[in-house]
Amino acid sequence: MEDLLKLPFFTDDQRSFARELDVNARQHQWPDPEKGDDAVALLEALRALGKSGVLRHAVHEPWSMLTNVLAREVLAYHSGIADLAWAMQALGAVPLLIAGSDAQRAILDRAANGECCLGFAITEPDAGSDLSRISLRAEKVGDGYVLNGEKHLVSNVGVANYFALFARTSDDKRGISCFLLDTRLPGMTFEQQRPISPHPLGRINFKDVKLPADALVGNEGDGMGVALGTLGRMRTTVAAAANGFARRALDEAIKHAKSRQMFGKTLADQPIAQGILAEAKARLDTSRLLTYRAAWEYDNGSERIPLQAGVAKWQSTENAQWIIDKALQLAGGVGALHGSVFERLYREIRPLRIYEGASEVQQLVIASEMLKETT
Repeated sequence: MEDLLKLPFFTDDQRSFARELDVNARQHQWPDPEKGDDAVALLEALRALGKSGVLRHAVHEPWSMLTNVLAREVLAYHSGIADLAWAMQALGAVPLLIAGSDAQRAILDRAANGECCLGFAITEPDAGSDLSRISLRAEKVGDGYVLNGEKHLVSNVGVANYFALFARTSDDKRGISCFLLDTRLPGMTFEQQRPISPHPLGRINFKDVKLPADALVGNEGDGMGVALGTLGRMRTTVAAAANGFARRALDEAIKHAKSRQMFGKTLADQPIAQGILAEAKARLDTSRLLTYRAAWEYDNGSERIPLQAGVAKWQSTENAQWIIDKALQLAGGVGALHGSVFERLYREIRPLRIYEGASEVQQLVIASEMLKETT
């Protein structure tokens, strides 16, 4: 990643951070969630990140989007499970940074050390991109709340100690509230769901789960703003993770093309392969530059960057899918074997085009912002 790291988007501290993380991540033996228990792999990756001291950038203020972008690009290049551990820790922490009390934020020191696993529970069977359809109820009873309903497609189910949870406290438009959910509370059942790229994912069923009053993050009705603020920060880092996956695929494709003999030459000598590699490089650089621009604008005072984040997330994830697909094609049959780096990346990239705003949703956001600017 050294080529674009020299650009003026970054401070010297950020460049040093990215280089050191890259060296450490390259040397570390990351757990493989394909082998054994994916929950164990997630927690091992989280503890390794905590022990190294880098997780503080994901869960503490000052929160730099550029630093988080660099972290996710580097980690995704080396390990999908390490990237997921970072992302979910940040997703669980940012709602507390936005609206949490001092007592709620007290868990963030343990989160930074990798001793406390966080998560973000917002999706429901009928509430994905349209968050206004959230139906999990948090009924006010006395000084606290009682939860009834379900969440699904929730990462870190079965391993998280706390979730930033979003539930309906009233039927009006601003009736969504955010809570800090302690997963030790009685009344919850957890059901695993199996994604195409293994990691702890599942459904949470709530039956008369009693939340104390101090579980409320911010005020009643603040949940939609907290959710959108969190996703607004994290969406650009999804683009960075896609770039990390794509960069790994391109590096592996180049390595393979240089060594693969065919028709008296290497695959790298074939014009059709050279054309694919050239386009992959152009797409990757475009994606990375869009991502760095969005992160730079956020860190330099533009707290609301829906257009820039939407363009970066849409283009980076779609370009990464293209690059990884072409890299697998260049690898041929061995690339499609289960366990090859190309096959793993092919499965890891696919969900990124959906979560935190599918590509089609990003197109709507981008167009809406453009039309606002021209009126």
